[in-house]
Order: sequence, then C-alpha cells, then structure tokens
Amino acid sequence: MRTDLPGNQHEWLDADAGPVVRPYTLTGGRVRASADAFDLVAYVLAKPDPDLGAYPELYPEHRLLVELAGRGTPVVELAADLNLAIGVVRVLLGDLLSRGLVAVHQPPRATYLPDNDILKAVVDGLRAL
Repeated sequence: MRTDLPGNQHEWLDADAGPVVRPYTLTGGRVRASADAFDLVAYVLAKPDPDLGAYPELYPEHRLLVELAGRGTPVVELAADLNLAIGVVRVLLGDLLSRGLVAVHQPPRATYLPDNDILKAVVDGLRAL
C-alpha cells in the first residue's frame, strides 16, 4: 500500500498556478455547444447590461466571457484571453447564447472559391522564392 509523504505533493505547482481544473469539468463533460458550431472568427457581443444574478448556475468563466464580449470579440480571442481550449469556449458560449446573454455574428460564407489550379500556382510560386 502506498503512503503519501507529508509536505508539498505537487512540486510542479506553485502559488501562481491557481486552481487546476480540467476543461471537461467546466463543460460538464459536454464536447459540443448547445447551439450551432461557432466559427473561430465569429464575433460575440454581450447583451447590454445583462442580469447575471438571475443565473446563479453560471461559472466564473461564463461571467468573464460576458464581460469580455461587451466590446464585441472574436471567439478565438475569447479563448486566448481565458486561456481555455476553443472547444471549451464554444460550449460555454452555447450556454450563454441559449440564455440570451450574448449574440453571435457569424462571418458571411464565401460564395466564390478560387480554382485549385490557381492555388497550386500560388504555392509553386511561393516555393520558388
């Protein structure tokens, strides 16, 4: 039987590390957002003066997302600002969207895609540099 020694059990943690929480804990094990998938460059905008007190079940990360999205921020920047995986942020944004606390503005879909021959010529030209 293994016995744990007294003292600092995790030498790789220091006071600056903060709480260590697995990403799936924040999402309740969910890997997909309740809404449609969010594009990485989609802009998230929080509703003006949201009443977060009406939602006691929200995590601090939810609340921080609403705060950061007050000025309109792309999904990828929100993930970087929170230092969370993009999948986790998408799930959390889905929670906020379903509660009406944020609006998501997806970029328009490209109607014209360049021909593969053109793309190959560009790649060949770049390689020749």
